[in-house]
Amino acid sequence: MELKTISGQQVIRAERVTLRPLQRSDIGLLELYAGDERVAVGTRSVPHPLPPGAAEAFVTRSLSETRKEDVWAMDGTPAGLGELVGVISLKRMEDAPSQSEIGYWVAPVLWHTGLASEAVNALLADNPQDCDTIFAEVFQDNAFSARILTNSGFQYLGDAETFSVARDASVPTWTYLKKL
Repeated sequence: MELKTISGQQVIRAERVTLRPLQRSDIGLLELYAGDERVAVGTRSVPHPLPPGAAEAFVTRSLSETRKEDVWAMDGTPAGLGELVGVISLKRMEDAPSQSEIGYWVAPVLWHTGLASEAVNALLADNPQDCDTIFAEVFQDNAFSARILTNSGFQYLGDAETFSVARDASVPTWTYLKKL
């Protein structure tokens, strides 16, 4: 993988996707894909319907020098798939700086193509936050995302629940960790 840095955040190249910091030109595709109910209900924080300005605010937060998480666009240009085909992020745990939580989503038109697995594995291999441990949480009705994690070497920790803004409800989750 070839690496370079943009705004203090590494660019990570994999076979079909390049993980790069979000940019203002991503706002339209973010609105399109994150505005899709199928994407929103798979996340904790994406509301549905997506309010006006939400994608722009997300990009602004992601580019801030004081951001609390690093967010990468899954850029599918190397495979002719488009500039933004998903999003992946690492958020440092506040009480444990050597631990982070990974989150990701892929545009529904590209579900089950292996892009999420490729992005997760590239991010883990690069370990841009120099973590000892990465945590992940998936909704229990999303077995595909759970399989991505276990195939990437994550170990199941247990059941929990978390609030989903799009569902306006607490949702049962599976929690995973990977030691690096």
